[in-house]
Amino acid sequence: MRVVTFGEIMLRLSPPGFERFFQSPVLSATFGGGEANVAVSLAQFGLASDYVTALPKHAIGDAAIRALRAEGVGTSHIVRGGSRVGIYFAESGASQRASSVIYDRAQSAVSEMAPDAVDWGGIFEGADWFHVTGITPALGAKAADATARALAAARARRVRVSVDLNYRKKLWTEAQARKVMGPFMRDVDLVIANEEDLQSVLGVHVPGTDVTSGRLNVEGYREAAERVTRDFGPPMVAITLRESVSASDNGWSAVLWDGATGTLHRSQRYDVRIVDRIGGGDSFAAGLIYGLLTGRAPEGALRFAVAASALKQTVPGDFNRMTVEEVDRLCGGDASGRVQR
Repeated sequence: MRVVTFGEIMLRLSPPGFERFFQSPVLSATFGGGEANVAVSLAQFGLASDYVTALPKHAIGDAAIRALRAEGVGTSHIVRGGSRVGIYFAESGASQRASSVIYDRAQSAVSEMAPDAVDWGGIFEGADWFHVTGITPALGAKAADATARALAAARARRVRVSVDLNYRKKLWTEAQARKVMGPFMRDVDLVIANEEDLQSVLGVHVPGTDVTSGRLNVEGYREAAERVTRDFGPPMVAITLRESVSASDNGWSAVLWDGATGTLHRSQRYDVRIVDRIGGGDSFAAGLIYGLLTGRAPEGALRFAVAASALKQTVPGDFNRMTVEEVDRLCGGDASGRVQR
């Protein structure tokens, strides 16, 4: 099975441990980004995983490509050009102190890439799945145009498509997101979101739910998911359910609406002690894609996705480094954390 993802990989700069920005004069440098994180997870799970982006022809762009290759991700379709790699600063929160992200990604290579710089028809030859997020079209008109071309090419070749709505208010407004993302939905097989994404991007409200207090209304999620299928078209809708007790402790589960059978599947729930929540949603998306592509029933794919994303949130950095065997062990009920010898 071969999966293609498209987006922006960024340089991530973070202070040590749980320090505030520049509490000490040290920042660790790694790489990450929504679709890149999905590509890495899928490569870890053993699928052929190709990543499409644009990176400058300089040492930092080279380092980003090396980081992807080191994780087993295909990089042959990366466009080399532009002047800079996008940067984000990430500070890990703890207890009642929230995590914080600051973006420095204006005029990045992928945001300035010509929409016709990528041969989407060639890229999708032999592909089984295409994944993108709402972050990429939020980077500007050129990135939105490239996303539209990619979706059209994937649909023309009958490649299955997933979109994680991933609304980022620091990148665009709700009105801009709705104008751009709404028309994309007709080419999508699977939408992935949380309740805030549904409201901000598609104008779909989840009634009776307050994640900050831990009150989740399953029937409200069914109603919202049915509306996404009815009003926008995607037959499958996955919604992650994060109960934010604090920055350190979250409840984590999800639901999956299957419009073909009219079934709402609800996953197992984990109490997660957060090490790094960035990339948790991306590992969920990758787990769901993997499960559905490899023939697991929707309920089984959902369980795999929730377990994979729970495990990722125990690992520093953007990338999920879990194997299929480790995820299946957790799915099977082994959440003890005992040493494996």
